[in-house]
Amino acid sequence: MIGAALTGFATAFSLILAIGAQNAFVLRQGLTRSHVFALCLLCAASDAVLIVAGVLGFGAITEKYPQLPQMMAWGGAAFLIVYGTMRLWAAYKGAYAMQIAGKSAGLWATLGTAAALTWLNPHVYLDTLGLIGAISVQFTTASLKMAFAIGAVTSSFVFFFGLGYGARLLAPVMQSARAWQVLDVLIALVMWVLAFKLIS
Repeated sequence: MIGAALTGFATAFSLILAIGAQNAFVLRQGLTRSHVFALCLLCAASDAVLIVAGVLGFGAITEKYPQLPQMMAWGGAAFLIVYGTMRLWAAYKGAYAMQIAGKSAGLWATLGTAAALTWLNPHVYLDTLGLIGAISVQFTTASLKMAFAIGAVTSSFVFFFGLGYGARLLAPVMQSARAWQVLDVLIALVMWVLAFKLIS
């Protein structure tokens, strides 16, 4: 049981660790200290739903509907391009008084953006429904599969809450408009690179 749980934890953590659109957004919100709990909960809960679905074997959906990943890729890429452009525009304007004061968009706007970055990203489905689902096949009993899933879900909660609340350690560095401009330019580049990878 413990071995299965640790395998699930390590597998999910290694997949989430790569800097992506979702992680960059959580980091940015963590720096403003705005809606951090709700945001981290949304991201981790979304991962939990997908991880459980993957372990239960719903990865077969993409085999039944082979055109689905491509449709999701184009939708996700379009969103990433738009969001990256918004971050670059924000960097160009350089108006960061709200961010420096620790304020951001409203709760529902924040959660809406996070939901889009999560559910419109085909890689999330490949990682959870595909890879995690495939790795879970080695555990043949229901109890071992459950332990694996619990470990994977736990790693998601640890990662997102660690990133969201750990970001405040960088807060002293982010007390100037220039620092926020650099961060937004980097986030824009990450979004565009991810969008290019999705459609290439």
